[in-house]
Amino acid sequence: QVQLVESGGGLVQAGGSLRLSCAASGSTFSTYAMAWFRQAPGKEREFVAAISSSGGTTYYADSVKGRFTIARDNAKNTVYLQMNSLKPEDTAVYYCAARLLRTRTNARDYDYWGQGTQVSVSS
Repeated sequence: QVQLVESGGGLVQAGGSLRLSCAASGSTFSTYAMAWFRQAPGKEREFVAAISSSGGTTYYADSVKGRFTIARDNAKNTVYLQMNSLKPEDTAVYYCAARLLRTRTNARDYDYWGQGTQVSVSS
């Protein structure tokens, strides 16, 4: 099992940047593929970005490609989401998720979830 704790959310103006962190504990972090999802009020949870267990492969939703970067530090058991050029439509609760081995982009394939961190972007 793995426990996940997100941090780094907040309120930012459009065009600004934030970096989210997700600290993992309880198991061998380097065996888990990691992902970020987000959920806005009244909407379903959606995929944002994912990274393979080694960090060698990344995936992005079209809506964030070129603006967001996912990275991981296996020595620190942490995955990051660098968010640049933020837009009001990026406002949501952002969740970190983990699954063993293979990377996926569907929320249903992830077994472990953090509690979420709020990101609000003002226009």
